[in-house]
Amino acid sequence: MNLPKPITGNCMFCGAGLHHTFVDLGMSPPCESYRSLKQLNEVEPFYPLHVYVCEECFLVQLQEYISPENIFSDYAYFSSYSDSWLQHAKKYVDLVVERFQLNQESQVIEIASNDGYLLQYFVGKDIPALGIEPAVNVAEVAIKKGIPTVVKFFGQETAKEQVAKGKQADLLLGNNVLAHTPYLNDFVKGMKIILKPHGVITMEFPHLMRLIEENQFDTIYHEHFSYFSFLTVEKIFAAHGLTIFDVEELTTHGGSLRIYARHSEDSSKAISHQVSELKYREETAGFTKLEYYFSFGEQVKETKRKLLDFLIKVKREGKSIVGYGAPGKGNTLLNYCGIRTDFLEYTVDRNPYKQGQFLPGTHIPIFHPDKIAETKPDYVLILPWNLKNEIMAQIAYIRDWGGQFVVPIPEVNVYS
Repeated sequence: MNLPKPITGNCMFCGAGLHHTFVDLGMSPPCESYRSLKQLNEVEPFYPLHVYVCEECFLVQLQEYISPENIFSDYAYFSSYSDSWLQHAKKYVDLVVERFQLNQESQVIEIASNDGYLLQYFVGKDIPALGIEPAVNVAEVAIKKGIPTVVKFFGQETAKEQVAKGKQADLLLGNNVLAHTPYLNDFVKGMKIILKPHGVITMEFPHLMRLIEENQFDTIYHEHFSYFSFLTVEKIFAAHGLTIFDVEELTTHGGSLRIYARHSEDSSKAISHQVSELKYREETAGFTKLEYYFSFGEQVKETKRKLLDFLIKVKREGKSIVGYGAPGKGNTLLNYCGIRTDFLEYTVDRNPYKQGQFLPGTHIPIFHPDKIAETKPDYVLILPWNLKNEIMAQIAYIRDWGGQFVVPIPEVNVYS
Protein backbone atom coordinates (compact mmCIF):
# COMPACT_ATOMS: atom_id res chain seq x y z
CA MET A 1 0.00 0.00 0.00
CA ASN A 2 1.40 3.43 -0.95
CA LEU A 3 0.92 5.55 2.15
CA PRO A 4 1.28 9.34 1.88
CA LYS A 5 4.50 10.61 3.49
CA PRO A 6 4.19 13.07 6.36
CA ILE A 7 6.13 16.32 6.06
CA THR A 8 9.29 15.94 8.15
CA GLY A 9 9.67 18.68 10.74
CA ASN A 10 6.03 19.73 10.50
CA CYS A 11 2.89 18.92 12.48
CA MET A 12 1.28 15.76 11.12
CA PHE A 13 -2.16 17.34 11.46
CA CYS A 14 -1.99 21.05 10.65
CA GLY A 15 1.42 21.27 8.93
CA ALA A 16 2.84 24.01 11.18
CA GLY A 17 6.58 23.86 11.90
CA LEU A 18 7.60 21.93 15.03
CA HIS A 19 9.87 24.06 17.23
CA HIS A 20 8.96 23.20 20.82
CA THR A 21 10.16 20.16 22.80
CA PHE A 22 7.65 18.39 25.04
CA VAL A 23 10.20 15.83 26.30
CA ASP A 24 13.43 14.34 24.97
CA LEU A 25 14.03 10.75 26.10
CA GLY A 26 17.27 10.38 24.14
CA MET A 27 17.92 7.46 21.80
CA SER A 28 16.03 4.18 22.06
CA PRO A 29 15.45 1.05 19.94
CA PRO A 30 11.94 0.27 18.65
CA CYS A 31 10.10 -1.01 21.71
CA GLU A 32 8.82 -4.26 20.18
CA SER A 33 12.11 -5.23 18.48
CA TYR A 34 12.98 -8.10 20.81
CA ARG A 35 16.40 -9.67 20.21
CA SER A 36 17.30 -13.31 19.76
CA LEU A 37 20.48 -14.76 21.28
CA LYS A 38 22.17 -14.59 17.86
CA GLN A 39 21.25 -10.89 17.47
CA LEU A 40 22.91 -9.82 20.73
CA ASN A 41 26.23 -9.40 18.91
CA GLU A 42 24.73 -7.61 15.91
CA VAL A 43 24.27 -3.89 15.36
CA GLU A 44 21.01 -2.66 16.88
CA PRO A 45 19.31 0.48 15.53
CA PHE A 46 18.43 3.27 17.97
CA TYR A 47 16.24 6.24 17.06
CA PRO A 48 15.39 9.52 18.80
CA LEU A 49 12.53 9.60 21.28
CA HIS A 50 12.17 13.36 20.97
CA VAL A 51 8.58 14.55 21.37
CA TYR A 52 7.37 17.95 20.14
CA VAL A 53 4.26 20.04 20.75
CA CYS A 54 2.70 21.99 17.88
CA GLU A 55 2.28 25.69 18.66
CA GLU A 56 -0.83 25.92 16.46
CA CYS A 57 -3.01 22.88 17.27
CA PHE A 58 -1.16 21.61 20.41
CA LEU A 59 -0.82 18.08 19.03
CA VAL A 60 1.97 16.35 20.96
CA GLN A 61 3.88 14.14 18.53
CA LEU A 62 6.95 12.17 17.54
CA GLN A 63 8.49 12.55 14.13
CA GLU A 64 8.31 9.50 11.86
CA TYR A 65 11.76 8.12 12.67
CA ILE A 66 10.63 4.60 11.71
CA SER A 67 7.93 3.73 9.18
CA PRO A 68 4.78 1.93 10.41
CA GLU A 69 5.56 -0.89 7.96
CA ASN A 70 8.79 -1.59 9.88
CA ILE A 71 7.01 -1.52 13.24
CA PHE A 72 3.74 -3.32 12.61
CA SER A 73 4.23 -5.83 9.78
CA ASP A 74 5.43 -8.51 12.24
CA TYR A 75 4.32 -7.55 15.72
CA ALA A 76 5.05 -8.99 19.16
CA TYR A 77 2.02 -7.58 20.99
CA PHE A 78 -0.95 -9.94 21.38
CA SER A 79 -3.90 -8.38 23.24
CA SER A 80 -5.27 -11.71 24.48
CA TYR A 81 -2.42 -12.22 26.99
CA SER A 82 -3.94 -9.69 29.41
CA ASP A 83 -6.94 -11.00 31.34
CA SER A 84 -8.01 -7.52 32.42
CA TRP A 85 -7.87 -6.27 28.81
CA LEU A 86 -10.14 -9.13 27.71
CA GLN A 87 -12.59 -8.21 30.48
CA HIS A 88 -12.46 -4.58 29.31
CA ALA A 89 -13.21 -5.68 25.72
CA LYS A 90 -16.14 -7.89 26.75
CA LYS A 91 -17.64 -5.12 28.88
CA TYR A 92 -17.32 -2.68 25.96
CA VAL A 93 -19.09 -5.08 23.57
CA ASP A 94 -22.01 -5.55 25.99
CA LEU A 95 -22.25 -1.76 26.41
CA VAL A 96 -22.28 -0.78 22.72
CA VAL A 97 -24.56 -3.64 21.63
CA GLU A 98 -27.19 -2.36 24.05
CA ARG A 99 -26.60 1.38 23.54
CA PHE A 100 -26.66 1.29 19.73
CA GLN A 101 -29.05 -1.68 19.36
CA LEU A 102 -26.60 -3.74 17.30
CA ASN A 103 -27.89 -7.03 15.90
CA GLN A 104 -27.43 -9.64 13.14
CA GLU A 105 -28.16 -6.93 10.54
CA SER A 106 -25.37 -4.65 11.82
CA GLN A 107 -21.78 -4.46 10.58
CA VAL A 108 -18.97 -3.97 13.11
CA ILE A 109 -15.49 -3.10 11.81
CA GLU A 110 -12.42 -2.86 14.03
CA ILE A 111 -9.27 -1.07 12.92
CA ALA A 112 -6.11 -2.72 14.32
CA SER A 113 -8.11 -5.74 15.44
CA ASN A 114 -4.98 -7.56 16.69
CA ASP A 115 -5.62 -11.24 17.49
CA GLY A 116 -9.42 -10.95 17.59
CA TYR A 117 -9.40 -10.27 21.35
CA LEU A 118 -12.48 -7.98 21.01
CA LEU A 119 -14.30 -9.01 17.84
CA GLN A 120 -14.67 -12.54 19.21
CA TYR A 121 -17.34 -11.17 21.58
CA PHE A 122 -19.36 -9.70 18.68
CA VAL A 123 -19.01 -12.98 16.77
CA GLY A 124 -20.29 -14.78 19.88
CA LYS A 125 -23.45 -12.64 19.66
CA ASP A 126 -23.87 -13.42 15.92
CA ILE A 127 -23.13 -9.80 14.98
CA PRO A 128 -21.17 -9.57 11.69
CA ALA A 129 -17.61 -8.43 12.41
CA LEU A 130 -14.60 -7.55 10.26
CA GLY A 131 -11.07 -6.88 11.46
CA ILE A 132 -8.48 -4.74 9.68
CA GLU A 133 -4.99 -5.58 10.98
CA PRO A 134 -1.58 -4.87 9.37
CA ALA A 135 0.49 -7.47 11.26
CA VAL A 136 0.33 -10.79 9.38
CA ASN A 137 1.41 -12.93 12.35
CA VAL A 138 -1.24 -11.42 14.64
CA ALA A 139 -4.03 -11.42 12.01
CA GLU A 140 -3.47 -15.16 11.42
CA VAL A 141 -4.43 -15.85 15.05
CA ALA A 142 -7.71 -13.93 14.59
CA ILE A 143 -8.50 -15.74 11.34
CA LYS A 144 -8.01 -19.10 13.08
CA LYS A 145 -10.62 -17.97 15.63
CA GLY A 146 -13.09 -17.51 12.78
CA ILE A 147 -12.88 -13.71 12.66
CA PRO A 148 -12.75 -12.34 9.09
CA THR A 149 -9.63 -10.14 8.92
CA VAL A 150 -8.18 -7.95 6.18
CA VAL A 151 -4.38 -7.77 6.45
CA LYS A 152 -3.74 -4.12 5.57
CA PHE A 153 -2.93 -0.72 7.04
CA PHE A 154 -6.01 1.45 7.39
CA GLY A 155 -6.53 4.71 5.51
CA GLN A 156 -8.56 6.15 2.65
CA GLU A 157 -7.41 3.47 0.18
CA THR A 158 -8.38 0.52 2.41
CA ALA A 159 -11.67 2.22 3.33
CA LYS A 160 -12.61 2.69 -0.34
CA GLU A 161 -11.71 -0.95 -1.10
CA GLN A 162 -14.04 -2.18 1.64
CA VAL A 163 -16.89 0.15 0.62
CA ALA A 164 -16.53 -1.15 -2.96
CA LYS A 165 -17.02 -4.67 -1.51
CA GLY A 166 -20.19 -3.53 0.26
CA LYS A 167 -18.61 -3.24 3.71
CA GLN A 168 -19.57 -0.13 5.70
CA ALA A 169 -19.71 0.17 9.46
CA ASP A 170 -22.66 0.68 11.77
CA LEU A 171 -19.98 0.61 14.45
CA LEU A 172 -16.37 1.44 13.60
CA LEU A 173 -13.96 1.02 16.47
CA GLY A 174 -10.27 1.28 17.22
CA ASN A 175 -8.53 0.73 20.54
CA ASN A 176 -5.07 2.25 20.90
CA VAL A 177 -4.60 2.71 17.16
CA LEU A 178 -5.22 6.43 16.58
CA ALA A 179 -1.85 7.21 18.19
CA HIS A 180 -0.12 4.59 16.02
CA THR A 181 -0.30 6.34 12.65
CA PRO A 182 1.85 9.21 11.34
CA TYR A 183 -0.69 9.50 8.49
CA LEU A 184 -3.27 11.01 10.80
CA ASN A 185 -5.31 12.95 8.23
CA ASP A 186 -5.45 9.99 5.84
CA PHE A 187 -6.53 7.73 8.70
CA VAL A 188 -9.41 9.97 9.85
CA LYS A 189 -10.52 10.54 6.24
CA GLY A 190 -10.68 6.75 5.88
CA MET A 191 -12.97 6.52 8.92
CA LYS A 192 -15.32 9.09 7.36
CA ILE A 193 -15.47 7.01 4.15
CA ILE A 194 -16.17 3.60 5.74
CA LEU A 195 -18.80 4.82 8.25
CA LYS A 196 -22.48 4.43 7.36
CA PRO A 197 -24.53 7.69 7.34
CA HIS A 198 -25.90 7.04 10.85
CA GLY A 199 -22.98 4.93 12.05
CA VAL A 200 -20.92 5.47 15.19
CA ILE A 201 -17.16 5.57 15.69
CA THR A 202 -15.56 4.74 19.03
CA MET A 203 -11.84 5.25 19.59
CA GLU A 204 -9.82 4.64 22.73
CA PHE A 205 -6.39 6.17 23.32
CA PRO A 206 -4.27 7.28 26.30
CA HIS A 207 -5.30 10.72 27.55
CA LEU A 208 -2.52 13.32 27.43
CA MET A 209 -3.88 14.90 30.61
CA ARG A 210 -3.25 11.65 32.52
CA LEU A 211 0.17 11.19 30.89
CA ILE A 212 1.29 14.62 32.15
CA GLU A 213 -0.38 14.57 35.57
CA GLU A 214 0.76 11.03 36.39
CA ASN A 215 4.18 11.26 34.81
CA GLN A 216 3.60 8.40 32.36
CA PHE A 217 6.60 9.19 30.14
CA ASP A 218 7.22 5.48 29.52
CA THR A 219 4.06 5.35 27.37
CA ILE A 220 6.10 7.32 24.81
CA TYR A 221 7.67 5.04 22.19
CA HIS A 222 8.24 4.97 18.46
CA GLU A 223 4.98 3.28 17.57
CA HIS A 224 3.02 6.05 19.34
CA PHE A 225 3.26 9.00 16.97
CA SER A 226 0.62 11.19 18.68
CA TYR A 227 -0.43 11.99 22.26
CA PHE A 228 -3.92 13.49 22.38
CA SER A 229 -5.78 15.95 24.53
CA PHE A 230 -9.54 15.97 23.95
CA LEU A 231 -9.35 19.52 22.59
CA THR A 232 -6.90 18.50 19.87
CA VAL A 233 -8.60 15.26 18.86
CA GLU A 234 -11.92 17.11 18.55
CA LYS A 235 -10.24 19.60 16.20
CA ILE A 236 -8.77 16.78 14.06
CA PHE A 237 -12.10 14.96 13.71
CA ALA A 238 -13.98 18.18 12.93
CA ALA A 239 -11.53 19.01 10.13
CA HIS A 240 -12.63 15.79 8.41
CA GLY A 241 -16.39 16.11 8.86
CA LEU A 242 -16.74 14.07 12.06
CA THR A 243 -18.26 15.32 15.31
CA ILE A 244 -17.42 13.87 18.74
CA PHE A 245 -20.74 13.64 20.57
CA ASP A 246 -19.73 11.80 23.74
CA VAL A 247 -16.63 10.91 25.76
CA GLU A 248 -15.82 8.59 28.64
CA GLU A 249 -12.75 8.64 30.88
CA LEU A 250 -11.37 5.14 31.42
CA THR A 251 -8.75 3.70 33.75
CA THR A 252 -7.11 1.53 31.04
CA HIS A 253 -3.47 2.17 30.11
CA GLY A 254 -3.06 4.55 33.03
CA GLY A 255 -6.01 6.71 31.95
CA SER A 256 -7.62 6.72 28.51
CA LEU A 257 -10.42 8.45 26.67
CA ARG A 258 -13.13 6.65 24.75
CA ILE A 259 -14.61 9.06 22.24
CA TYR A 260 -17.87 8.56 20.33
CA ALA A 261 -18.08 10.23 16.92
CA ARG A 262 -20.61 10.58 14.09
CA HIS A 263 -20.81 12.26 10.73
CA SER A 264 -21.13 16.02 11.31
CA GLU A 265 -24.25 16.00 9.12
CA ASP A 266 -25.91 13.32 11.30
CA SER A 267 -28.00 15.32 13.78
CA SER A 268 -29.59 12.26 15.40
CA LYS A 269 -27.03 12.09 18.24
CA ALA A 270 -26.85 15.10 20.56
CA ILE A 271 -23.52 16.27 22.04
CA SER A 272 -23.35 15.22 25.70
CA HIS A 273 -22.46 17.44 28.66
CA GLN A 274 -19.37 15.22 29.24
CA VAL A 275 -17.86 16.77 26.10
CA SER A 276 -18.20 20.38 27.27
CA GLU A 277 -17.16 19.47 30.82
CA LEU A 278 -13.91 17.79 29.70
CA LYS A 279 -13.09 20.66 27.31
CA TYR A 280 -13.53 23.11 30.18
CA ARG A 281 -11.21 21.07 32.44
CA GLU A 282 -8.50 20.89 29.76
CA GLU A 283 -8.74 24.61 29.00
CA THR A 284 -8.57 25.43 32.72
CA ALA A 285 -5.53 23.15 33.16
CA GLY A 286 -3.68 25.05 30.42
CA PHE A 287 -3.84 22.77 27.38
CA THR A 288 -4.22 25.77 25.06
CA LYS A 289 -1.01 27.43 26.32
CA LEU A 290 2.46 26.27 25.27
CA GLU A 291 3.91 26.97 28.73
CA TYR A 292 1.81 24.15 30.20
CA TYR A 293 3.75 21.58 28.16
CA PHE A 294 7.25 22.79 29.05
CA SER A 295 7.53 21.56 32.67
CA PHE A 296 7.13 17.88 31.78
CA GLY A 297 10.76 17.29 30.76
CA GLU A 298 12.19 18.21 34.17
CA GLN A 299 9.55 16.12 35.93
CA VAL A 300 10.71 13.09 33.89
CA LYS A 301 14.39 13.61 34.76
CA GLU A 302 13.54 13.65 38.47
CA THR A 303 11.63 10.36 38.17
CA LYS A 304 14.72 8.78 36.54
CA ARG A 305 16.93 9.97 39.42
CA LYS A 306 14.54 8.56 42.05
CA LEU A 307 14.30 5.15 40.37
CA LEU A 308 18.08 4.87 39.99
CA ASP A 309 18.57 5.95 43.62
CA PHE A 310 16.26 3.12 44.73
CA LEU A 311 17.93 0.48 42.53
CA ILE A 312 21.46 1.47 43.57
CA LYS A 313 20.49 1.32 47.26
CA VAL A 314 18.87 -2.13 46.88
CA LYS A 315 21.82 -3.60 44.94
CA ARG A 316 24.30 -2.23 47.49
CA GLU A 317 22.33 -4.10 50.14
CA GLY A 318 22.94 -7.30 48.14
CA LYS A 319 19.28 -7.76 47.23
CA SER A 320 17.99 -9.22 43.94
CA ILE A 321 15.57 -7.48 41.53
CA VAL A 322 13.77 -8.99 38.55
CA GLY A 323 11.10 -7.64 36.22
CA TYR A 324 7.56 -8.68 35.43
CA GLY A 325 6.42 -8.09 31.86
CA ALA A 326 8.12 -7.10 28.63
CA PRO A 327 5.82 -4.29 27.43
CA GLY A 328 6.71 -1.41 25.14
CA LYS A 329 6.49 1.03 28.05
CA GLY A 330 9.01 -1.05 30.00
CA ASN A 331 11.53 -0.75 27.20
CA THR A 332 11.22 3.04 27.14
CA LEU A 333 11.70 3.19 30.91
CA LEU A 334 14.70 0.82 30.99
CA ASN A 335 16.51 2.39 28.04
CA TYR A 336 15.95 5.98 29.20
CA CYS A 337 17.14 5.16 32.72
CA GLY A 338 20.05 2.96 31.55
CA ILE A 339 18.81 -0.07 33.51
CA ARG A 340 20.37 -3.33 32.31
CA THR A 341 21.25 -6.68 33.89
CA ASP A 342 23.46 -4.87 36.41
CA PHE A 343 20.18 -3.85 38.08
CA LEU A 344 17.51 -6.17 36.67
CA GLU A 345 18.64 -9.81 36.41
CA TYR A 346 15.82 -10.87 34.08
CA THR A 347 12.15 -10.25 33.34
CA VAL A 348 9.24 -12.63 32.70
CA ASP A 349 6.25 -12.52 30.36
CA ARG A 350 3.20 -14.71 29.73
CA ASN A 351 3.51 -14.24 25.96
CA PRO A 352 5.43 -17.24 24.54
CA TYR A 353 6.39 -15.07 21.53
CA LYS A 354 8.68 -13.09 23.87
CA GLN A 355 10.04 -15.90 26.07
CA GLY A 356 13.63 -16.85 25.26
CA GLN A 357 14.22 -13.43 23.69
CA PHE A 358 15.98 -10.35 25.08
CA LEU A 359 14.65 -6.84 25.64
CA PRO A 360 15.67 -4.34 22.95
CA GLY A 361 18.57 -2.11 23.91
CA THR A 362 19.07 -3.40 27.45
CA HIS A 363 19.35 -7.12 26.44
CA ILE A 364 17.66 -8.26 29.66
CA PRO A 365 16.57 -11.92 29.15
CA ILE A 366 12.84 -12.80 29.10
CA PHE A 367 11.65 -16.00 30.80
CA HIS A 368 8.38 -17.77 31.58
CA PRO A 369 6.74 -16.43 34.82
CA ASP A 370 7.64 -19.70 36.60
CA LYS A 371 11.22 -18.39 36.79
CA ILE A 372 10.21 -16.12 39.68
CA ALA A 373 9.24 -19.07 41.92
CA GLU A 374 12.56 -20.76 41.04
CA THR A 375 14.85 -17.84 41.92
CA LYS A 376 12.84 -16.16 44.75
CA PRO A 377 13.91 -12.53 44.14
CA ASP A 378 13.67 -9.86 46.84
CA TYR A 379 11.91 -7.39 44.52
CA VAL A 380 9.76 -7.68 41.37
CA LEU A 381 9.68 -4.50 39.26
CA ILE A 382 6.29 -4.35 37.51
CA LEU A 383 6.94 -2.86 34.06
CA PRO A 384 3.30 -2.86 32.80
CA TRP A 385 2.29 -0.79 35.87
CA ASN A 386 -1.20 -0.25 34.39
CA LEU A 387 -1.79 -3.97 35.14
CA LYS A 388 -0.22 -3.90 38.60
CA ASN A 389 -3.29 -5.23 40.45
CA GLU A 390 -3.69 -8.14 38.03
CA ILE A 391 0.04 -8.99 38.26
CA MET A 392 0.25 -8.66 42.04
CA ALA A 393 -2.67 -11.12 42.32
CA GLN A 394 -1.06 -13.54 39.80
CA ILE A 395 2.23 -13.75 41.69
CA ALA A 396 1.08 -13.00 45.24
CA TYR A 397 3.19 -16.01 46.30
CA ILE A 398 6.37 -13.87 46.33
CA ARG A 399 5.22 -12.67 49.76
CA ASP A 400 5.87 -16.22 51.03
CA TRP A 401 9.62 -15.47 51.04
CA GLY A 402 9.28 -11.77 51.87
CA GLY A 403 9.37 -10.60 48.25
CA GLN A 404 8.06 -7.12 47.47
CA PHE A 405 6.59 -5.42 44.41
CA VAL A 406 8.04 -2.22 42.93
CA VAL A 407 5.93 0.07 40.73
CA PRO A 408 8.03 2.78 38.99
CA ILE A 409 5.33 5.20 37.74
CA PRO A 410 4.28 7.92 38.65
CA GLU A 411 7.20 7.48 41.05
CA VAL A 412 8.81 4.55 42.86
CA ASN A 413 6.40 2.77 45.21
CA VAL A 414 7.12 -0.48 47.06
CA TYR A 415 4.28 -2.87 48.01
CA SER A 416 4.73 -5.70 50.49
